[in-house]
Parts: sequence; C-alpha cells; structure tokens
Amino acid sequence: MAPRHRRETHYINRIGWLRAAVLGANDGILSTGSLIIGVASAAADHRQIFLTGLAGLVAGAMSMAAGEYVSVSSQADTEKADLEKERAELDRDCTGELRELAGIYVQRGLSSDLARQVAEQLMAKDSLGAHARDELGISEATTARPIQAAMASAASFSSGAALPLLTAVLVPTVWAAWSVGGASLVGLVLLGVIGARTGGANIGRSLVRVVFWGVVAMAITAGAGLFFGARV
Repeated sequence: MAPRHRRETHYINRIGWLRAAVLGANDGILSTGSLIIGVASAAADHRQIFLTGLAGLVAGAMSMAAGEYVSVSSQADTEKADLEKERAELDRDCTGELRELAGIYVQRGLSSDLARQVAEQLMAKDSLGAHARDELGISEATTARPIQAAMASAASFSSGAALPLLTAVLVPTVWAAWSVGGASLVGLVLLGVIGARTGGANIGRSLVRVVFWGVVAMAITAGAGLFFGARV
C-alpha cells in the first residue's frame, strides 16, 4: 500500500507576517539599542537612559504600525483596483479573457488545446479568481493584509526593543553602552537564525547581514555620542 501523501507546508504561506515580524524585531533591537548606546556614550545618567529607551520603544512601535498599515493598505488598494478592472474586462469581453488566460498556460508549457480546456474549466468555477492568480499574480498567500501587518510590526518592534531597554535598566550606567551593544548583537543573531529557519533561508547569509549592519549602526551611533563630549 502506497504511503499517504502529506500536504506540505510552504514557506511562502508565511510571507504575509514573516516580513513584518522580522523587520519590526530587527528595527526594535537596532533603533532602540543604538539610541540607548548613543545617549549612554554621551554620559547620561541612568534615568535619562531609561526614559530615552522607553520613548524609543513606544514611538518606534507606533511608527512601525502606522507605516506598515499605510504601506500595505496602498498595496491592497492597488490589488483591489486591478481586480475591479479585471472584473470589468470579464463582463465586457469574456471570450477575449478566455483566450488571454489560455495563452498564459501555453507560455507555461501546455498545448493549445489543453490550455484552452484548463482555462475554460477554471473560469467556469471562478473566472475572476483564475485571472487574479494567473494573470495578476494575486493569491491568498500573497494578498495584502494591512491590519495583520501593522499588528505584527508593532508587536515585533516592541519585543525587539525590550531587549536593549531591559539590559540598560539592569546594568550599571558605566557599562550601559557596552552591555546594550552586546545584548543587541546577541538578539540580532537569534533573530537572524529564527528568521532564516522560519523562512527556509540560508542561516549563514542571514547572520552576516544582521550582524554586519547591526555593528555598523551601533558603532556610528556610539561615535556620535562620543563626538559630543562622551565617554563610554
């Protein structure tokens, strides 16, 4: 007896929330960590460091949520406009749209007769869905979800920002810059591994990206703090 085929879980199904989550957490660690490092390098006291980090967390989370919502909403509006245009074309010239869909399948390798049969059957079931998927490239897995993206961005930013903020609270002020920098790098490494494994990407490349740019961002911010009369 042949083994029962298991339905695969594809990485593309995660793209709607994975991009926003990884971007949010990475930005939370980097922006809040860099902000704290810059302030700590400028010889700020413990209370100033904490308030700066807290303000960065709240402002960053709201900014990420608002920016992601606006950005993804624009994508959703474009998708909606294209679907309305396609619906009007189907109402006006269904036969022409059938030929167009069949032509797409011919380009993908089907014979003309088979391509027409496939197009006819798919359009008989859901003509707009068939054109949305195969002509416009809009599918359930990739469709824009503004609220989901905004919530994922805000939550992930806050989670990422909590790491350098908590570190700054727990360590003596004199060690704040170095401790936050080290904790942030550890957080970026973990984020790179988690993001790569969740999305099926190469872990090595992911780690190189996040660590390199993390070090660059925090070093520049620390340099700015030192330049304005700081001591680490």
